[in-house]
Amino acid sequence: MLLGVSPLPPQVRPLTDSLGRPLRDLRISVTDRCNLRCTYCMPGEVFGPDFAFLPKSELLSFEELERLSRLFVAGGVQKLRLTGGEPLLRRGLPDLIARLTTIPGVQDIAMTTNGLLLPRLAQDLKKAGLKRVTVSLDSLDPEIFGRMNGLGIHPDKVLDGIEAALTAGLGVKINTVVQRGVNDASLGELWAALKDRAVLRFIEFMDVGNHNGWNLDAVLPPGEVLARLGGDFTPAQAHYQGEVATRYTDAHGHEAGLITSVTAPFCGDCTRARLSAVGVLYTCLFATGGLDLRGPLRGGQSDTQLAELLARTWTQRRDRYSEERGSRTRSDGPKVEMSHIGG
Repeated sequence: MLLGVSPLPPQVRPLTDSLGRPLRDLRISVTDRCNLRCTYCMPGEVFGPDFAFLPKSELLSFEELERLSRLFVAGGVQKLRLTGGEPLLRRGLPDLIARLTTIPGVQDIAMTTNGLLLPRLAQDLKKAGLKRVTVSLDSLDPEIFGRMNGLGIHPDKVLDGIEAALTAGLGVKINTVVQRGVNDASLGELWAALKDRAVLRFIEFMDVGNHNGWNLDAVLPPGEVLARLGGDFTPAQAHYQGEVATRYTDAHGHEAGLITSVTAPFCGDCTRARLSAVGVLYTCLFATGGLDLRGPLRGGQSDTQLAELLARTWTQRRDRYSEERGSRTRSDGPKVEMSHIGG
C-alpha cells in the first residue's frame, strides 16, 4: 500500500460545479506521445523528430493513476476514458485497466485510440476489462487520410485495428474530424463502408491547442455533414445527461453522432474532467491552465487532502468556453494541447 493511501477513498458527496454541472466523466491521458502527426492535433512541423516528449519519471505511475481515479469516483465519476497522445504506446496498459476495474462505482471504462496497435493488443485489453474503444479515422481515401495523419499511413491500417477490436468483443465507435475542403467530400464513402460495423461520430474542427491552424471557415455545420452522408436522418433521444454527440438515425437504424462544439455548444451539460499524463487536472478542453495534483500526491498528502483539492476545484468551476468562443479565441492566451489531454 502506498504511503497515505487508504483501502477505499474518503466518501464525499457527488460534486457539482458553480453552474450546477455534476462530475461524471474522467478522461485520463496516459502519455503525451503519438505514432501519428495529425494536422489538427500534433502537426509534424511542431512535433517533429527532435521534439522533446516527457520522460517516464514525469508521467503518473499506474499506482498514482489508480489512486487519483478512486478519489474522482468518490466525487461522482462513473465513466473513465483512457486517452493520450496515443494511449496504446504506454507500456503495460492492460495492467492499468485491470487496476481501474477494481474501483467500486466505475460503470464504464473506454479508450480513444488511432487503432494502429489494436491488432496486437485488443484481446489483452478486453481481458483486462476494457469495454469500448473509439477509433479515429478521418477518411477512407488513402491520399486524404495520409495527408491528415501527417505520416502517409494508409486507412487499411486503422481498419485492421477496428476489425481486431470487434473480434475481441469490444464495442467500437469511430471518430471523424471534419474539415471543409479537406475530407468533407469523402464522408459519404466512410459512412457507407462502416455504418454496419460501428457507430460513427463526426466532430467539428475545433480550436483546441495552439498549432492546428483552426479557421471558422473550415467548420462544417451538422446539416451539411448529414447531407454529405446521404439518406434521411431522424434525431434520436440522448442516452444520458452530458452526452457529447447529438445522435441521428437513418431509415435502417444506423446511428450517426454529431459533435458540434463550435456551431451548437453543449457546455451547459458538460460533466467531464481531464487528467493529463503528468497529473494536471483540467476542467475544460480549451483550458489555459489546470491544477497540479502530482506535486501534492508525491509530496505525501493524504487521500482526504487530495479529495479536498479536487472538490474545491470542481465546485468553483465556471468553464463554458465554447459558448463564449466568439470573444475569447484569441484573448485568453495559450490553451492546453489536445495531445496532453486527449480531446
